[in-house]
Amino acid sequence: MKPSHVEVGSPVPDFTLPASSGENVSLSEFRGRKVVLFFYPKNMTPTCTEEACSFRDHYGALKEAGAVVIGISPDPLKSHAKFIDKHSLPYLLLADEEHKVSELFGVWQLKKMFGREYMGIVRSTFLIDEKGRLAREWRKVKVKGHVEAVLEAVLS
Repeated sequence: MKPSHVEVGSPVPDFTLPASSGENVSLSEFRGRKVVLFFYPKNMTPTCTEEACSFRDHYGALKEAGAVVIGISPDPLKSHAKFIDKHSLPYLLLADEEHKVSELFGVWQLKKMFGREYMGIVRSTFLIDEKGRLAREWRKVKVKGHVEAVLEAVLS
């Protein structure tokens, strides 16, 4: 049976989503550079804010290492704009409101909290190489130390 999501070593299919820059952004625009794609459940929540700020704090080093950082959540652009302003995020946030890209990466899943079940994003990060292939994946991410591990992978 074929997996329903992108696998390490495989080319990542191109996608286009509305971005916090006000334009539609396609993955293919970044060919020739490493791309750190992080999926997170919701703007302004404590853990998502911690993760976004950690990527912000390591942004200079990631950029210097030749990587583009992009965050993706199902939040609308208006919410992304507030999140970026409040926390001075220097990278693009993409709005995956219909969770098509989240499904492509297999991160749109059934979750449980306080006894209720719902569909949502499982916090995950993907490193895409210069040729557009999936180089590394981190699924069910714990925020502490995560961005440092991503930076290490970008540098190697």
